[in-house]
Amino acid sequence: MNGPLLEVQGLTKHFPVKLPFLQRVFMKDPPVVHAVDDVSFTLRPGEIFGLVGESGCGKTTVGRTVLRLLPPTSGTVRFGGVDITKLKEKELRPIRKGMQIIFQDPHAALNPAMSIGQGIADPLLIHEEATEAEAKDAALQIMTEVGLSPAEQLYTKYPGELSGGQKQRAVIARAMILKPKLVVADEPVAMLDMSIRAKILELMLDLKTKYGLTYLFITHDLATAKFICDRIAIMYLGRIVEVGDAKEIYATPKHPYTQALLGAIPIPDPDRRRFKTLPKGEVPDAIHPPMGCRFHPRCPVATLACGWEGHDLFDLLERRALTPALAAEDSRLLGPLKKMRPDRNTLRIPVRAGDPAAMMSHVKTLLQQGPDAMMQAVHSIGVSGDELVAEFNPSEDPGMRRVGDREVRCVLY
Repeated sequence: MNGPLLEVQGLTKHFPVKLPFLQRVFMKDPPVVHAVDDVSFTLRPGEIFGLVGESGCGKTTVGRTVLRLLPPTSGTVRFGGVDITKLKEKELRPIRKGMQIIFQDPHAALNPAMSIGQGIADPLLIHEEATEAEAKDAALQIMTEVGLSPAEQLYTKYPGELSGGQKQRAVIARAMILKPKLVVADEPVAMLDMSIRAKILELMLDLKTKYGLTYLFITHDLATAKFICDRIAIMYLGRIVEVGDAKEIYATPKHPYTQALLGAIPIPDPDRRRFKTLPKGEVPDAIHPPMGCRFHPRCPVATLACGWEGHDLFDLLERRALTPALAAEDSRLLGPLKKMRPDRNTLRIPVRAGDPAAMMSHVKTLLQQGPDAMMQAVHSIGVSGDELVAEFNPSEDPGMRRVGDREVRCVLY
């Protein structure tokens, strides 16, 4: 085909937070987990496209939503030019033969009550592509191709009788038996020993060459992505922050998060030292993701336009609460944290009996202890009614911006 095999535009997936029934009924906007927000990319036929990020960034959710194993909240997914997001299961079923998945955990992906051969042949029977005899012959053939030999002996074995590497080969064989065009490989070597990983990756490359496969390769291992991928997209907290040619991204990373990831890779040479810019703090809450660039609370080069908000100032108070002396000082001047109301552009603190000027002075002192960019992003601090309000300048997500040969989600470009 001439055009892209897979086109993903504005893909979003939110998961509702479990709440008591009455609380959910009376809430105007029930909270959701922003697992994936506005993700867009394309896959060309025969390409290996890597989706890289730390655990919890949403890359597995992207893979499963692309295959319609999870229904998207919004956005479009076009496979072979057909938008599959609105198709009913009956209409989607014939298309599923062309897209398969290799799961991360081979131990959980295989049915312990079915023999390896039965599990591999089962997709042909489900899609009514072959008789039982034909399905067995096809299973034996693909088992041999993926290195499960002797196939006749292993056909009747159960998952519990195989090693981890053999189980992963069985999962790959099951995905390949329908001769798909697209394979979503979700951390296919993460559960394997280092000695087995290279062999599985080489097997996947051999199958790609033989059958003309297109891979969406999901991993948290940058070294693996560099070895196997043509293009790479870096994900952070549900959004892609940088996408481009794999070699170019490794040579000159643009986004501060990409730079931090690559800087953390150890170099096997004691005489060479790499400057590390490790992100500070923890990954923010996906229920209330940061405004603007989602990496800005941890970014070493954040600017006043990156998306500072009331939650950032509140997070600073929470970090201070871990030190008893600082917690006592904040509580005496500002009151308990549970009564403060952080919002998108404001932090509202109930005014206590006494001098509001002392509260205002303390908030200004706190801002001086935080990042310079956060202090510069404050629009005003004042008293409104019975509340002290710290208001931040409004900001927006910077969006993906073209930077030479790639796209980067950062206000620095």
